[in-house]
Amino acid sequence: MEVLYGLHPVEEAVRSGARRLDCVLLARERGDARLERLAQLCRDANVRLTLESRDQLTRLARTDAHQGAVALVRERAFLTIEDLLAPQPAAKAVTKAVTKNAARSSEVSQPAHRFFLALDGIEDPHNLGALLRTADGAGIDGVILPERRSAPVSATVAKTSAGASEHVRIARVTNLVRALEQMKQSNVWVLGLDERGAPDYMDFDFRTDCVLVLGREGAGLHDLVKKTCDHLLRIPMAGAVSSLNVSVAGAVVMYEAMRQRNRPAQPIPNPKSAAPAKPRRGLGS
Repeated sequence: MEVLYGLHPVEEAVRSGARRLDCVLLARERGDARLERLAQLCRDANVRLTLESRDQLTRLARTDAHQGAVALVRERAFLTIEDLLAPQPAAKAVTKAVTKNAARSSEVSQPAHRFFLALDGIEDPHNLGALLRTADGAGIDGVILPERRSAPVSATVAKTSAGASEHVRIARVTNLVRALEQMKQSNVWVLGLDERGAPDYMDFDFRTDCVLVLGREGAGLHDLVKKTCDHLLRIPMAGAVSSLNVSVAGAVVMYEAMRQRNRPAQPIPNPKSAAPAKPRRGLGS
């Protein structure tokens, strides 16, 4: 049994339904609207609800940052690489606008390319939580974590992610290099982020199946992981510091990828149908 604490993590655990909740415990001393909304959500989801003292919640959560909400949940069942690569029942689609010269249909839907995130030894739970929150916001299809040399998906991670960790699809692998090779075999490009890489991340076309690999805090990618990457991208830095915090760097690249992938398709000009340009007249003509 695991313990989640905080209003957002507990609420998202109830909403997602991804894990079985044994019960939700709320502070009887706190009676504001946010806690009442959470209580009603639990009732609607048929989740057992109890009222406890704040001191009891602090003992369960082992911190006083629980905001009056604690949940006892079953351990997370992690996915495999095969699970991440398998087609989803409700596949995402990118809606692209067509030009006025096209047929009278206003929109056409095309299946989106898959975009994954792999973390090579992120050991700070706050960085992991921030990355999972960004991954959820940027529409990442799945996150790959190694079993060793990685922060566990703990209550601290859930709190830092504001509950987003309950929605992100996470695969836990014993060997990250082998997992990346497996993704390559499924025609997924492996993109590492490295301060000495090339090209700049803004110059790369993310409109393809790919996985972004982020390295350890301070040390970056392991050598074998770096050699496995098809491309090494860099974030240009204009100041004295050579790199960004890994959670910030990951957010920058994930949202650039999201921007590119949601960009409407550009119309292809037809030179035969284009009308000849009329000569422009100047003043006094």
